[in-house]
Amino acid sequence: MPEGERTVALVTGASRGIGSATCLALARTGLAVAVGYRSDPEGAEETVAKARADGGTAIAVSIDVRDEVSVDGAFGRVEAELGRVRVLVNNAGYTRDGLAVKYATEQWDATVETNLTGAFLCTRRALPGMLKARWGRIVNVASAAALRGNAGQAAYSASKAGLVGLTKSLAREVGGRGITVNAVCPGFVHTRMTEPQSEESRQRYLEMTPAGRFGTPEEVASVIACLAGPEAGYVNGAVVSVDGGLTA
Repeated sequence: MPEGERTVALVTGASRGIGSATCLALARTGLAVAVGYRSDPEGAEETVAKARADGGTAIAVSIDVRDEVSVDGAFGRVEAELGRVRVLVNNAGYTRDGLAVKYATEQWDATVETNLTGAFLCTRRALPGMLKARWGRIVNVASAAALRGNAGQAAYSASKAGLVGLTKSLAREVGGRGITVNAVCPGFVHTRMTEPQSEESRQRYLEMTPAGRFGTPEEVASVIACLAGPEAGYVNGAVVSVDGGLTA
């Protein structure tokens, strides 16, 4: 990290769940955090308030990761108010379950655009500054579904598997410039995105998880914060499962 420069992190999809917990974890390590949100400004401001209450620096930033103009504008605001983004956590996610035989093209597009294209657009915008500084941390939040697949989640699993491929390719492209690119693959974690799942589905996941319980956003956030830190400089291209043994 360049001497004397404040480390700035941008976390997408950060108004709740894993994203919010990640912002708080990063703020506790001394990073200035931009809390990215698309549709929940109240949740983002609540995360900002919590970070500031703990003595951290944080702002809420509107960003639609599917829209290149929105991505550029969000980065511009972060750069103006906090500084260049040196830590990027691509956490924004979308899922709508359904069998492939009757899955709507519109839902497929929305899933891939958010989970994969969005991560690419944010990464591409962040990289020039990281390359110039010869330091950066990118953490992509994929899913256990990227590693094992799930019936009824072809679009979600494919988009998250693509994110793993993006992670590994980028790690090779920029690893020689002091930038690391890693992925975390959470298992079943209680968040608003998992709330629509049926009790039967939840029980099935629980039975398949050796830990015998579901994870928490804070447990995933602690791994992300570790990968985002200066001490993780030799961890590059890794895919870390945070799933209680689901994919073991």
